[in-house]
Amino acid sequence: MGAYYLRRFLFIIPTLFVSALITFIIMHATPGGPWDTSPDSRTSDPRVQERLDKAYGLDKPLFINIPAMQEAQAAGKRPLEVTAAVFDAQFEIWLVNFVQGKMGPSYRFRGRNVEDILLEPTSLEGSFWQNRLMATMILGLVATFIAVIIGFPLGVIAAVKQNTWIDNLSLFLATFFYGIPNIVLGIFLIIIFASWLGWFNVVEMNYWEGWRPWILPSFVLAIPTAAFLARLTRSSVLEVLRMDFVRTARAKGLSENVVIAKHVVRNALIPVVTFLGPALATLITGSFVIETQFGLTGIGRLFVESVSRRDYSVIMALTLIYAFFIAIANLGVDLAYGFLDPRIRLSKK
Repeated sequence: MGAYYLRRFLFIIPTLFVSALITFIIMHATPGGPWDTSPDSRTSDPRVQERLDKAYGLDKPLFINIPAMQEAQAAGKRPLEVTAAVFDAQFEIWLVNFVQGKMGPSYRFRGRNVEDILLEPTSLEGSFWQNRLMATMILGLVATFIAVIIGFPLGVIAAVKQNTWIDNLSLFLATFFYGIPNIVLGIFLIIIFASWLGWFNVVEMNYWEGWRPWILPSFVLAIPTAAFLARLTRSSVLEVLRMDFVRTARAKGLSENVVIAKHVVRNALIPVVTFLGPALATLITGSFVIETQFGLTGIGRLFVESVSRRDYSVIMALTLIYAFFIAIANLGVDLAYGFLDPRIRLSKK
């Protein structure tokens, strides 16, 4: 059992490598470069771009440095040095630095490394923990919590009350809110709770003052996920309700509440947990619209801005962070499978 989870954890390494390789190829296959979108007019000079490429190592080949290998062979260097010269290329240099915990310099924020940008406090008075990465993680975790406490009970109630007005109302609300874009829902809630009721000040909101500023953006981010979760839970519970062991539990005289809570819900959780794993990672990293709308400085907003500015190092780092969250979430789903269904746990060798 432990060996299985260890293999799954070690599988994260090739997953991150493949993600980095594909991202690197796509970035460099796209026409243009990081200096083409720079607001600094001086970078339009080809001579300036050439010096910048050399300073950031962008003048080297992408994967294999054949000229460097030929120079090393002509100089009579040892085979190990020749091999090192072959891999004196952009991807290999980035990979070695990343393994050492260095994410590389940012092309947009000159003179600063990516890890410093991700971990720097978002305000002058902020502590080390009040950074871009932590802000997005808090937003995603709170949104996931809201989605679960709204979507899962709503789906269970809709299934138990199938074909009643409660079920119809739940399906209508789930379909309605799932189809509303986050940006539209955000504007709607800002008008109601910030403009009309005055409960929130979204113009001058400091997200590190307490829990209150996180409510509105987290709620906006969570609603579509909660709506889909409600529909998924309803379908799963309805399927379990038709199984033989549920009829057996009722025939033994167990109350309906005990049957639902002890037998139905636990067996209906497997497809729900399967969805929640990737959904958690998506909510943590896919909050660009919400961060922009509510003025939150996070990695979702940074990622989109880096793509538009062709900031290769930031794109690579955030892509791997996203892939890591996905991999960890899937590993958590596997752990949850064994807890929810002992047959799955016993079948793993």
